[in-house]
Amino acid sequence: MAGATVVVLHGARVFTGDLLLEGQAVVLEGDTVRAVVPTAEIPPGATVHTLPGDTLLAPGFVDVQVNGAGGVLFNDTPTAEAALAIAAAMRRTGTTGLLPTFITDDPTRMREACEAALEANSRPDSGVLGIHLEGPFISRERAGVHAPGFIRAPDPSDLDYLTALPRRFAAHGGRVLMTLAPECVDDATLRRLATSGVVLSAGHTAATSERTTQALKAGVRGFTHLFNAMPPVMNRQPGPVVAALTHDDAWCGVIADGVHVHADNLRLVLKVKPPGKVFLVTDAMPPVGTSVTSFMLQGRTILRRNKRLETEDGVLAGADIDLTEAVRHCVHSLGVPLEEALRMASLHPATFLGVHGHRGRIAPGHRADLVLLKEDLSVHTTWVGGQARSPEK
Repeated sequence: MAGATVVVLHGARVFTGDLLLEGQAVVLEGDTVRAVVPTAEIPPGATVHTLPGDTLLAPGFVDVQVNGAGGVLFNDTPTAEAALAIAAAMRRTGTTGLLPTFITDDPTRMREACEAALEANSRPDSGVLGIHLEGPFISRERAGVHAPGFIRAPDPSDLDYLTALPRRFAAHGGRVLMTLAPECVDDATLRRLATSGVVLSAGHTAATSERTTQALKAGVRGFTHLFNAMPPVMNRQPGPVVAALTHDDAWCGVIADGVHVHADNLRLVLKVKPPGKVFLVTDAMPPVGTSVTSFMLQGRTILRRNKRLETEDGVLAGADIDLTEAVRHCVHSLGVPLEEALRMASLHPATFLGVHGHRGRIAPGHRADLVLLKEDLSVHTTWVGGQARSPEK
């Protein structure tokens, strides 16, 4: 970009999304990565920032499922300002791009949320990459904390609106992700949504493995918080989980917080799925980034206790985690190599959404969206569009 300031970051190790490098400098030009070069080849005249030697510079994290953060819940306030506030709160934890997530709710409010996300996505360097509609076309049997009264089947008006959304978001590189239950939506509707550009994910579902397989053929691309809000695997009823594991092309989002899914189940997913098909999500709620101990969700009190967010009778309601914590859990508790854990929080979700051409790597032409991690894998600094911010700001 002509006239843009050239900034060089050096001194830290660099993980490009593919390789872990020593002695390299990252050259930024405006909001874009221009090059990764040996430190001896730093271009003259650039503004040079020396990073601490015990830090690691990595691609910024991408989270496709964020209900809220920083005290804000998108369902409560489906506005552009709320989406931007959630993105700003999660940016402090290493997430430089996210989908504000709107769970099953009133049809009018769902459209308000979509319009709000469109506005937020249109603002430069907002960190809002589109919208995730988690519901309302889901299973009442596996609703979790979703309000049963708002669960419904799609009607012609829904489909007209939803199939027009991807083109509208595409004007600013945005994406539309929708979680639905395959048993609640027919194949013709799945094909219509997928063909329009909606990224379809199976979740909050009690579908058989056979129905799930049909849905994958009809356009479903992945699975939302695999294992959660799904039936357990049974010997004669393998259900959606086994379909997810046995179809190599299917993507699996997982909540790696030590609460939602047993460690051995996560190890199984990572062992069975092809490399690159498992990515991290937070399913974050308003308490993330705050000290609050409770919040309201569609008239129900959600308590923050024992590293859980749950109703008074113990039903999980999202997660109390950010992606940096999820990366640490993968490395320290699951034995995932650091490079792959970082990819699970950046390159893999970016690829799932189809934005990997400019996110998820530190490479020429990619966005200058970066995270600098300390030795303990906590966040030192993030950059969005080449602009730095420490976690305290």
